Amino acid sequence: MIAKISSGKDTAGLIRYLYGPGRANEHTAPHLVASFDGYAPDPGRTDDPAATKKLLVADLDLHLKQAQRLGRAPERHVWHCSIRAAETDRHLSDEEWADIARRVVAATGIAPDGDPDGCRWVAVRHADDHIHIAATKVRGDLRPARHWNDYLTADKELVAIEKEYGLRQVVRGDHTAAKRPTRAEKEKAQRAGHEMTARERLRFAVRTAVSVATSPEEFLGILAATDGVLVEVQCFPSGEIRGYKVAAEGDTNAVGEPVWYSGSKLAPDLSFPQIRDRLTATEQPAPTTGQHRPDPWYLATAVAERVPDRLDQGDDAAAQAHIAAFGEALDALPLLAPKEIRPQLRQAATAFERATRSRIRAEHEHARALRGAIRTLRSQPAPRDGAMLAMFLDVAILAVIAAGRWHQLRQHDQQVIATRQALVHLQAAYDQAAAVPLASLAYRKPPAPAVERLVALVYEAVPAHAQQVLDDHAWAALATALADAEAAGHEPATLLKQAAEQRPLDDARSPARALTWRIQRLSPGARTRAARYRAVTGTQMNRAGQGQPIPSQQPATTRGHGRA
Repeated sequence: MIAKISSGKDTAGLIRYLYGPGRANEHTAPHLVASFDGYAPDPGRTDDPAATKKLLVADLDLHLKQAQRLGRAPERHVWHCSIRAAETDRHLSDEEWADIARRVVAATGIAPDGDPDGCRWVAVRHADDHIHIAATKVRGDLRPARHWNDYLTADKELVAIEKEYGLRQVVRGDHTAAKRPTRAEKEKAQRAGHEMTARERLRFAVRTAVSVATSPEEFLGILAATDGVLVEVQCFPSGEIRGYKVAAEGDTNAVGEPVWYSGSKLAPDLSFPQIRDRLTATEQPAPTTGQHRPDPWYLATAVAERVPDRLDQGDDAAAQAHIAAFGEALDALPLLAPKEIRPQLRQAATAFERATRSRIRAEHEHARALRGAIRTLRSQPAPRDGAMLAMFLDVAILAVIAAGRWHQLRQHDQQVIATRQALVHLQAAYDQAAAVPLASLAYRKPPAPAVERLVALVYEAVPAHAQQVLDDHAWAALATALADAEAAGHEPATLLKQAAEQRPLDDARSPARALTWRIQRLSPGARTRAARYRAVTGTQMNRAGQGQPIPSQQPATTRGHGRA
């Protein structure tokens, strides 16, 4: 059950709306279910609705008129609270809705229990699943209503109501979520042919710019160069940047002017001061040249791989910083990955955005290395080796799972749901990205005698998961990775134990796949060998994306040993 509270200036206008047909003719049989004294006139049950509406408005505005004569009336005197049940809830009776309305006005301070001077209010029902409460915020003693934190107190009362009435217990947040698009914004976007509202499109654009920028000035430059985005920078008299506003091209108000949003109106963490703090807490990688330059994807993967450990260390402020920085990594991926998986990555980033904020204040300096590693990816946008992207996504899945557990332990319900939603899209992107490099490895599966020796090593290194690994469809790829590592001078048994000890395999949907990427990360020589093999033999996947190598390009000694 959800409450939405707003203020206004026109009691008569609100009553006309509540007893009218609705914006989409959705109002059916509007009528009172409760009122401040139980005797308020009901326009829904009279032969002269227009006259009765005037009587009802006069009843509600009685104390307001008295206060106006004394010059003590508030300008925005209308208090409007809509309460909606979940779609899966049973239909409540008028008597039940009346009880809920009385409890909410009492809890919020509009009309406290036992207070004869409480504000005047009515509860109108015009649909099965919700009611509207209209009140004037002037008490009988002509003082203004004491309704501070009314949203929080109403929400707390609705939690109790849900339990007592056996209704669905709605997941509630901590008020750090980005503002949801309004009905008007949605309808405006639909008329313009957009799937997302202007506010949502701008939030995505700003988050993407933050994810790849290395300084506040560069952030504003990237944002200004973004298609479809208008930017206005605000400065202090000294010339120092104070803030920024953005607008979507084509999104105008009634007089044709752009509709501007400050960063804080897009999301709590997108104000300029917060963005500046995050970008100044970014570790700039040391300049490297020539053959000693490390692979940016390998660096980013290595740093992101430590995120679960960072979350387990017990420092909440540092953990929140790492989750926020990892969210920036997901924001950047759609710009860097192949276009085939960009839609899934974009949806994963959009879903995970809610998990990057909580009531715990992030100390961003703790995530300097992760943020700096993500920025290095700009120097190599598309990974030359598809295996590197698959490795990063494999690590990213573990990081999202760890973030979900961290939030769950702290009862951050909305953030937990966000991680679960992000995980679905991230796993879909990973499955698509991993198909080609895994198929290439699987096709080079070692001969049977070598495989039998590797099977024994698996039982020795990961006894608890050995059979699961061997039954996994990615076992052939893991066998090749182990053979490549051995050829590069590594001890397979030791390497396999190290890979298994990095993180528990319980989180892995495919333990063989997880071990394959860990083996390749632990043995750079094996990665080089695999990459060189693909370059020399010209192994390619067909354009239809079937994941089948061209058999004629494979050495005869490896044929007949592949297994899907």
